[in-house]
Amino acid sequence: MDKIIYTDNKYQTAETSISFFNKLFPSLAYYPYLFMEVFSAAAFAKKNSYDDKKWIASSIHLMRRLEQSGLQIEISGIENLFPKKPVVIIGNHMSMMETIILPGIICPIKPITFVVKQSLLNYPIFKHVMRSRNPIAVTRTKPRADLKKVMEEGVKRLQNNISVIVFPQTTRAHTFSANEMSTIGVKLAKKAGVQAVPLALKTDGWDNGKTFKDFGRIRPERKVYFSFGKPMARKRTYEKITSRVYSTNTAPKINEAGNYTSSFSISYSSFSSPESSTSSSSRESSSSGADA
Repeated sequence: MDKIIYTDNKYQTAETSISFFNKLFPSLAYYPYLFMEVFSAAAFAKKNSYDDKKWIASSIHLMRRLEQSGLQIEISGIENLFPKKPVVIIGNHMSMMETIILPGIICPIKPITFVVKQSLLNYPIFKHVMRSRNPIAVTRTKPRADLKKVMEEGVKRLQNNISVIVFPQTTRAHTFSANEMSTIGVKLAKKAGVQAVPLALKTDGWDNGKTFKDFGRIRPERKVYFSFGKPMARKRTYEKITSRVYSTNTAPKINEAGNYTSSFSISYSSFSSPESSTSSSSRESSSSGADA
């Protein structure tokens, strides 16, 4: 099985030649493989045989196909996923790409699942794959019930050594706004007594489609980044995690050196505060089932 090879805890797409067709039509070069992979995975899922190993293989295969379409991918901070204890991974959400690639990055280290919107479990073909991964599905129309479900089922997953990925935004966005980030992931980490790992990502190399949101253009000119921050334990004082990212207006890059023009922050204030009010709960749960 193909593996992602890291050098000094960092992965970078290797320099390689891209075919003329792939350069000219990157989306056409990629999507047939995506559909074939989903059909294949669904066939295994319907037989209850789509396990973590197959999920990892599918994820890495599609990552390679994106690279063969011209996308450059950089992954850093992988050391922050060790030791192999369950955590809540909290990230911003840009495109379908993170749902496809994150299993290949994280699952070789620790089992994972996602908090997703209920409608994803009803997609033709793809529903079989998603259901096999035992996600936490929320309606986004019943705030109280959604929040309760994330807390209860999230704790159960974590107690069973399954890490939970949360995109606490109302929807996917190619720009970052801290005001759109709820504290649902932090509340889950607090309730389960586990650490939270921040994830800053930039995946606008896979556009959101105008007609079908999941199927936008593949944009090789936009480099892709995944950067995992240091895990944070529960604190009794107010605390913020900041994983910095470059502005989309400049050469986009994530690193720890400096020269940043924007930042991605997750508030950990709820680690020391009581449960939020009803109005706050509504915002939390409406954000908990982002378009994973």
